Amino acid sequence: MTERTAKEAGPQGLASVLMGKGALKSDWLPAFESVPRHAFMPDAIWPGRAGMNRQSDRVIRSEEPEAWWEAVYRDAPITTQWDDGAHTGPGKGKSPSSSNSMPTMVFSMLDALSVEAGQTVLEIGTGTGWNAALLSHRLGAENVVTIEVDEACAQDARTRLNLAGFRPLVHVGDGAQGYPERAPFDRLIATCSIGSVPPEWRAQARSGGVIVTPWGPTYGGEAVARLTVAEDGTASGSFMGSSAFMRMRAQRKSLPPTGSFLDGGEWPGTGARSDTGLSPDDVGDWVHMFAIGVQVPDLFCRVEWGDGGAYRLWLMDTGITSWATVDYEKGRTTFPVVQSGPRRLWDELEAAWRWWDKQGRPGFDRFGLTVDDSGERVWLDSPDHPVPAVG
Repeated sequence: MTERTAKEAGPQGLASVLMGKGALKSDWLPAFESVPRHAFMPDAIWPGRAGMNRQSDRVIRSEEPEAWWEAVYRDAPITTQWDDGAHTGPGKGKSPSSSNSMPTMVFSMLDALSVEAGQTVLEIGTGTGWNAALLSHRLGAENVVTIEVDEACAQDARTRLNLAGFRPLVHVGDGAQGYPERAPFDRLIATCSIGSVPPEWRAQARSGGVIVTPWGPTYGGEAVARLTVAEDGTASGSFMGSSAFMRMRAQRKSLPPTGSFLDGGEWPGTGARSDTGLSPDDVGDWVHMFAIGVQVPDLFCRVEWGDGGAYRLWLMDTGITSWATVDYEKGRTTFPVVQSGPRRLWDELEAAWRWWDKQGRPGFDRFGLTVDDSGERVWLDSPDHPVPAVG
């Protein structure tokens, strides 16, 4: 069935699309059919595009009912809040801050959670309430606790849940703190991304419990991790595949401005010049950014666009000690590099990329994560093979 057919058919068509992709399994089908997505969607939405973090302009149900319905029953994410509620339209705000996730991702993550009857679940990030409703239908609302940091979002989600006949505990608070009053939980699922697994999540998970969460380094790239919690509190497991969720508010990135690195001067200053044969266009895919970021955890980047698709890639470290730039122009085979500071950040990035290339260019599913009281370690193929640090 095509996406167009799915749009015309509504819930039934979307179900066919999701089952065709292998995301919606038979055990979650009754919940999908009983908990329609449109019942957990606000009147004003900003439709996304499948596989992309880009939003269309605002659609209001009362003004464009057909466009609203078609957007709801596409397999695509939908932004429901901008700038922590400060921007309500028209148009788009600066930063999306709440959403209803892409249905493929919703059901892939629920499938990874491997829930069984009678188990308790802690959800981090209530959003519109759809995920909590699906869990409540499957397990019983009395077994579901969902945490939302935004009070307005939490109240709206609670109202939708109650109207649908579900009354899970909707708690307003910092998801990083979990909910110790109901711990331990059999399962924990996050619908926001993190850069570090909060220790409270492991502490509030039962031995043998499962944590499913999007995880990504500062540099970029992100994937869903499925971690099993051991008796000693260690959590370990593989990544399932690519994801692109909004960051949990407690872990939002606060990166220094580019001007902080130039000491009031102008580029290139006294930076050391060189050339590279590795194109910045060949290191910018999501998995590249992930592989680079886990090897150089304090690295971040920005892009300065020029004419005709040309751009300058800026690399900086969170400690504000060093920077590097690489200039891209279509048709070039070598690219000018400028590096400044005690570190050579482009050299570090290139070393990280070449390690990934030497390993056979692994996808997300070959990586894994182990978390214990000493920190977090990303590994390749096995916990016995940690990803090396660069620099």
